[in-house]
This record gives sequence, C-alpha cells and structure tokens, in this order.
Amino acid sequence: MNLDQLVNKFQQKDVKAFEKLYAMYSDSMHGVIYNIVRDHNVAEEVMQDVFVKIWQKSDSYTKKKGRFFTWILNIARNAAIDKTRSKNFKKTKQNLDATFFVDIIESNDNLDNTTDAIGIKTFVSKLAEKCKQVIELLYFKGYTQSEASEALDMPIGTIKTRNRNCIKELRNIVLN
Repeated sequence: MNLDQLVNKFQQKDVKAFEKLYAMYSDSMHGVIYNIVRDHNVAEEVMQDVFVKIWQKSDSYTKKKGRFFTWILNIARNAAIDKTRSKNFKKTKQNLDATFFVDIIESNDNLDNTTDAIGIKTFVSKLAEKCKQVIELLYFKGYTQSEASEALDMPIGTIKTRNRNCIKELRNIVLN
C-alpha cells in the first residue's frame, strides 16, 4: 500500500493505518520533539499527544497543502514549543541538574541523531550553510522566527524569506 492510500485509510479512521503511520513516523517525531523539550519522558508524552491530535484532526489534512510528514512534523514541532512555554514545564525545569546542560552543549552544534530516523540529515547537509542554520534553529531546535532572528543577528523578514526558500530547496532535493 502506498502512502496516499495509507493516509486515506487513516483519514477514514482505520486503526491499522494509524498503527502503520505511527511505526513509520514515531522515531522521527520523538527526535524532533526531544530536540526541543530535552527530556525523553516529556518528549514521549508530547509525541503521544501529537498522534492523538492528528488522529482527531485527520480530516484537516489535504495533499494540496503539502506532504503528510510535513503536516505531522509541524504539529509535533508546535506542540513541543507549546509544551516548553507552559508554566508547568517551566516549573519542572527550575532545578535542573548539570547533565541537562551538558546534553544541550554537546548537541548544540549539530542535528541530534534521533531526528534522523528518516534520513533528513543527509538532505539538509546538501543545503547551503545559510539554509542549514535557519532550518536547524527553526525545525530541529524549536526556535521561533523571532528567536532565530536574534540568534543569527538578522532581520525577521530575512529569516522568513530564507525559511521559505530553504524549505523549497529542501523539498526539491528530497523529491528529486
């Protein structure tokens, strides 16, 4: 069964299709979420919430808007960012031990291996350096466009334009 058929069955609330999509994408989703929340238990919790959400909102996906993976990736990324901004999450992170910070420092300069379950790192590595920087901050580290603008010392309009152009370039690399 191809992906389009699988997604159609998923949208018709076929449990087997859901299980297959979960098996296909859960490692990637967990990696993306973990890179943002930096806690495996929280990442697992957010990932479960994301899959429940895509199950409930499956009818809102349309192929015209983009690939299915991109749709769930954006939902996962947004859910992880929302989690880090929640009061409860901030309270649990007030008294962190040093290993939390060591992990951030060690993985700050590269994409975490857990996000590479579908091989996206290979495709991203083919992009120009300016694209790698923007995509890593926005999609793998969970920065908002404003935060990326500050981190890269660029106007927010430049970040938005680069993001759009770099995603278009990445899409061309992946599809060719």
